[in-house]
Amino acid sequence: MKMRMLSILSFTLVIVMLMAFMPSPPQNAPWSVPDNYKAMKNPVKYDKTAAAALYSTHCKSCHGKEGLGDGTKAAQLKTKCGDFSSAAFQKQSDGAMFYKTLEGRDEMPSYKKKIPDQNDIWQLVHYMRGLAE
Repeated sequence: MKMRMLSILSFTLVIVMLMAFMPSPPQNAPWSVPDNYKAMKNPVKYDKTAAAALYSTHCKSCHGKEGLGDGTKAAQLKTKCGDFSSAAFQKQSDGAMFYKTLEGRDEMPSYKKKIPDQNDIWQLVHYMRGLAE
């Protein structure tokens, strides 16, 4: 019985060690956005006050006050936070920004449940656009 337990423990330890040395997935790999989202236009009128409040509540801690990806939680993450002011980010369609905020991936959470009103996510898209200015 002791020998069997020792064998199982040894096997488990080998598996854990192998997993520790496996290559991690590429950081910030391209984010695929479905075509129907890419074509979406922002349907809501910008309410800067509401958008700023939403950003402060849901985005600022990782993406930072100016959207540079330097929020207070950013250093704790394995993946780099997006810089909303960059030309590459701003080049995306409104629908792509909406999709990424709605769905999330990896350490970027999905906001389907956190922000159930999709008009509020569209407000965030307006706000992220304004961070390039």
